[in-house]
Amino acid sequence: MGVASHEAINQFKALMDKVDEPLKRTFQNVHQGYKVETLERFLKARDGNVARAHKMLLDSLHWRLQNGIDGILSKPIVPANLYRGVRDSQLIGVSGYTREGLPVFAIGVGLSTFDKASVNYYVQSHIQINEYRDRVILPAATKKHGRYIGKCVKVLDMSGLKLSALNQIKLLTAISTIDDLNYPEKTITYYIVNVPYIFSACWKVVKPLLQERTKLKVQVLQGSGRDDLLKIMDYSALPHFCRREGSGSSRRSNNTTEDCFSFDHPFHQELYNYTKHQSGIQEHTKSLKQGSMRVQLPMADPKKTEFCKTLASEWKKFQTQDDLSMSLHDIQISD
Repeated sequence: MGVASHEAINQFKALMDKVDEPLKRTFQNVHQGYKVETLERFLKARDGNVARAHKMLLDSLHWRLQNGIDGILSKPIVPANLYRGVRDSQLIGVSGYTREGLPVFAIGVGLSTFDKASVNYYVQSHIQINEYRDRVILPAATKKHGRYIGKCVKVLDMSGLKLSALNQIKLLTAISTIDDLNYPEKTITYYIVNVPYIFSACWKVVKPLLQERTKLKVQVLQGSGRDDLLKIMDYSALPHFCRREGSGSSRRSNNTTEDCFSFDHPFHQELYNYTKHQSGIQEHTKSLKQGSMRVQLPMADPKKTEFCKTLASEWKKFQTQDDLSMSLHDIQISD
C-alpha cells in the first residue's frame, strides 16, 4: 500500500488512545512525537489492515515492556574489551548521511563471525543500535533538516561470504524477525555490494520468495557500488568498503576512524559513551556489572523460515558444484 488513508489512521489512533498507561509510555519512545508517521509504518507492514496493524503494534509494545527495551540504552556492554569484541565480529556502523539526510548504515554480512561473545550480547547490541537510531540519530537529523526523517538506507557488504555463514542463520533470522515485528519499515533501500558469484546464483532462486514490498527495496549493485551510491551521497559518506573499485575494495580499513565497523569509529564511540552516560544517570553510584540483557527472541515467520531454508539449500548446492569443478580441474590426465 502507499500512504495510509486518513480514515485508517484515525481508526488506528482511536484504538491506541484506549491502551493503558504503561503501553502509552513505551509507545512514546517508539514514536518520538511523530505518532501518525509511526502508525503509517505499522499499517504499511500489515498491508493497510487496521486490525492487524493494531495487533502488531500492541504485541511490539508488550515485547518492549517484558524485555526492558526502554532501558536498554542504559545497559552498556562492559567491559569495553568485550564490546570491542562484539564490534569486531558483528560488523555494523554508520558511515554518514545521504544528501537527503538519511543515515547510511553499513553492514558487513560476509565478514561477520559472531564468535566473540554470547548470542545475548549480539542481540542486545543490535537492539541498542536500533534504539539509538530511533531515539537519537533520526530525531537529530529531523531537527537539522527541519523536516521529519524517520528512515535510513543500508549498504550490505557481501565480500568474504562463505558457506560457513550458514552456521549463523538461526541468529540472523532471530535478529531479522525482531526488526520485522518491532521496527517495521525503517529502511528505504537495501544496497547489496561486493557480491560473490555464489550469492548472485542463489539470489535468483530465493528472490521470488520475498514479499513484493521487500523486493522493491533491494538493489544488487555492481562491484563495490561506489558509482551508484555516489548518486545519493557524497564520497565522505561512503562506507569504507565502497570507496575503491577492484581488488581489495572490501577489506577492513587500517584507519579505525574510517572503518565504520570499528569500536574506535566516531559512531560507536558516541553510542558507547551515550549508554555509559545513561547508565550513570540510572544507576547513580552503582558500579557497572558484566552481564548481557536477555531479550526474548520471537518465533520466526514461516515464510522467513522457508526463505532461509531455500537459501541454505541453494548455497550448499552451488558450493558443491564449485568444489566438484575445482576437483576436476585439479585432475591431471597422463598419456
